[in-house]
Amino acid sequence: MIPTIVWGTGNVGRLAVRAVDAHPALDLTGVIVHNPEKVGRDAGDLGGLGRDLGVAATDDIDAVLAARPRAVVYAASGDIRPDDALADIVRAIRAGAVVVTPALYPLYDQRNAPPEMREPVLAAIKEGGGSLFVSGVDPGWGNDVLPLLISGLGSVVDVVRCQEIFDYSTYDQPDSVRYLVGMGQPMDYEPPMIAPTVPTMVWGGQVRLMARALGVELDEIRETLDRRPLEKTVTTATMGDFEEGTQGAIRFEVQGIVAGEPLIVIEHVTRIHPSCAPDWPVPPDGGDGAHRVIIEGRPRIEVSVEATDEGGNRAAGGNATAVGRLVSAIDWLLDAGPGLYDALDVPLRPATGRLGRSPKP
Repeated sequence: MIPTIVWGTGNVGRLAVRAVDAHPALDLTGVIVHNPEKVGRDAGDLGGLGRDLGVAATDDIDAVLAARPRAVVYAASGDIRPDDALADIVRAIRAGAVVVTPALYPLYDQRNAPPEMREPVLAAIKEGGGSLFVSGVDPGWGNDVLPLLISGLGSVVDVVRCQEIFDYSTYDQPDSVRYLVGMGQPMDYEPPMIAPTVPTMVWGGQVRLMARALGVELDEIRETLDRRPLEKTVTTATMGDFEEGTQGAIRFEVQGIVAGEPLIVIEHVTRIHPSCAPDWPVPPDGGDGAHRVIIEGRPRIEVSVEATDEGGNRAAGGNATAVGRLVSAIDWLLDAGPGLYDALDVPLRPATGRLGRSPKP
């Protein structure tokens, strides 16, 4: 059994607690929290398992890392605190741990990560003997291993297109939805998440990973953006009202240009309500969200993934798949030895030992 820590118990961390508990090769030995109100609570409670695991949450990072855990699932957000997240991750690697996390977008494509982010990680690996794998869902498996796997089914591949199509009213992150993405803000508001160059910072690594695997050279990476206002005020179950005339939907692309053409495309279509931009792509079943890969070529191939968790919530389902990808990689990473890995290094692995073994409350 591999002693494993979950660091952070928010939207991703509570799913990580469940995933580690369910994995037959992992032993949840600690949970790190930042909220004082969570200190002392049982990990099973924080993970929504309906049963205790006998592991009390703590905010004593030094004590947890001093115990030299073999693995750390770093589930704290890095969106608005990338420097702090990097410092935490480096501490865990220096303590000798395998670290898996979705928190740092530039490290998804670690070969092209900025030196100020890559070099501290490499130094920590050399000093402590740990390792790091950064991945998620989108960016993540939805635009690296999944499209690459499906591309191998085609005789001729003309264009690879990855789509995330989501109703953001299902997200339990109101500040991110309203201020990072800009839903409900005036149309002259400039959302940080879609400011020029930011989409490339977040998703450009996935374009480069696909290009590397497909054996093509990129001319450049381009961005496109479209925004639509709400035609009427809408009320959401989780975040209240969004007013008529404010931003209700965004659509952007991060395009990998090959021989002058956009041949590798990551597209996002995001709404706060289905009534906004109904002419844009929608999930195949008309639900809250889906991840879709379209391979234009011969044959034309289209695959959609709709994951649900926590009472049918697709945002939680997407997060759960990201956690599953990361947690399933831990024992492979330990066998592989110290290093900085990306999605082309780490195989997507079957759920060996977990079939028919859903934990019971």
